[in-house]
Amino acid sequence: MINVGIAGASGYTGAELVKLIWNHPQTNLKAITSNSYNGQSLARVFPSMNGFENLICQDLDVKKLAGKIDVMFLALPHKVSMEYVPGLLNENIKVIDLSADYRFSNAKAYESAYQAHTSKQLLKESVYGLCEIYRAQIKSSPLIGNPGCYPTSILLPLLPLIKENLILTTGIISDSKSGVSGAGRSLSLATHFSEVNESFSAYKIGNHRHTPEINEILSLHAQVNVNITFTPHLLPLTRGMLSTIYLQAKDHINEQKIRETYHNFYDKEPFVRVLDKSQFPAISHVRGTNRCDFGFYFDENTRQIIIVSAIDNLLKGAAGQAVQNMNILFGFPDETGLNAVQAPL
Repeated sequence: MINVGIAGASGYTGAELVKLIWNHPQTNLKAITSNSYNGQSLARVFPSMNGFENLICQDLDVKKLAGKIDVMFLALPHKVSMEYVPGLLNENIKVIDLSADYRFSNAKAYESAYQAHTSKQLLKESVYGLCEIYRAQIKSSPLIGNPGCYPTSILLPLLPLIKENLILTTGIISDSKSGVSGAGRSLSLATHFSEVNESFSAYKIGNHRHTPEINEILSLHAQVNVNITFTPHLLPLTRGMLSTIYLQAKDHINEQKIRETYHNFYDKEPFVRVLDKSQFPAISHVRGTNRCDFGFYFDENTRQIIIVSAIDNLLKGAAGQAVQNMNILFGFPDETGLNAVQAPL
């Protein structure tokens, strides 16, 4: 059994982690932390979580966790994670960080989108936790940077085409939409009910923090600089994410080659589903699951490929993928604790 700690358990992603770890057959949940709700039970923070009265939020104290847990999930804001990661690693505690602090290999790329990094040396040791692409590296890494939700929805369908050199690396566009929970649990005017309800809007056009994350991973696999045009939108939904991606196929590529490439990459992956021709996902198809579903349309005349992908931003886009990373790290099947069947409504 693996002993687990969760920092930031009072956030939306942290609460999802608590539920997943609590029901995981190979884990013991030993500690949860929340600075905002220190000393309170999780059932008081989330009244719907009946049965969690004995889980008490505490401050994050690395020394107190030493020798008690094997892995720590950090569902903390950007920059806060890096305050704790070096100490956790020094205590031989593996870390799965859900902030952006250890997603980048290039410190300048991180700092251009966030802030100064205080443990740049660890960026060379961390592994980008996109499970289906980096499984071999994840298995042996003590530090995993869990990918962002938008990048997960975009990179999973794009990377096979990039890696097999099937598409042009210029002019890639992703028009992406997310439910409000992607903004976290903190109060913000932009995510108030009356601002979001019966509305639909784009935001952070041209300067969203996930753009350099996406560009870095695409560039590493393309072996040339890739600069995607990424436009996020806010949906009047609690959870779920859908990305529509536009790109150009190279001249010798046909639809059959694209489909064969996808099946070669993902047929053995339990959480990526390549849909049949003329089928495209909806958010309702993946809500409450750790899956990424996607379908594509190929226009023979224009050489344009249109991909539609969908994930649950709190699961495959955050907590579910983090647990999948833990499963890989400790040698469990990917599906362990993540294969619950969801109701269609």
